Amino acid sequence: MDSPFVQLLILIIAANGAPIMVRYLVQNRWKRPVDCGYCLTGNNRLFGNTKTWRGLISSLVITSLLGWWMGYEIKTGLLIAAGAMSGDLFSSFIKRRLRLPPSSMAPLLDQVPESLVPAILVIQTFRLTALDIVYLVAVFFVLEYVLSFMLYRLGVRKKPY
Repeated sequence: MDSPFVQLLILIIAANGAPIMVRYLVQNRWKRPVDCGYCLTGNNRLFGNTKTWRGLISSLVITSLLGWWMGYEIKTGLLIAAGAMSGDLFSSFIKRRLRLPPSSMAPLLDQVPESLVPAILVIQTFRLTALDIVYLVAVFFVLEYVLSFMLYRLGVRKKPY
C-alpha cells in the first residue's frame, strides 16, 4: 500500500466518521434531518432522522480541512466527503424503501457506497486503478466494522455497527 492510498482511506474514514464524532460531542444540538421529515409514500421517510445537516456539514468541513492538512486541495476533501455522504444517503434511501429501521445494519449496503462513490470521484487525483478501488472498498468494509465496534465500546456509538 502506498501513501496516497492510505491517505485516501483515512480521508474516507474521516468523512464517514465525522458525523458520529460531532454527534457525540454536541449531543442532540443542531440535528435537523436532511429530508426535513419528508415522506415519499405514507410514513416512509426519504432518509430518516439519523441523516442530519449537522452530519453532512461536519463531514464536509472536517474532511476538507484534513485533506488540506495532508497537502491536498480543499476541493479534494470536499469531493471525498460529498461522495461519502452521497453514498450514505443512497444507502439510507434504499434501507427506507426496504422498510429497515433507521440505524439498522445492512452489510455491504452500509459500506460499499460510502467508500466506492468517493473513490470514483477522486480516481484521477489519487491515480487509482480498478483493483485499487476494489481493495479500498474491501479494506474500508473491514475497518468500518472494527472501528464501529471500538467506538461502541467507548460509548461514542449507540450501536456496535
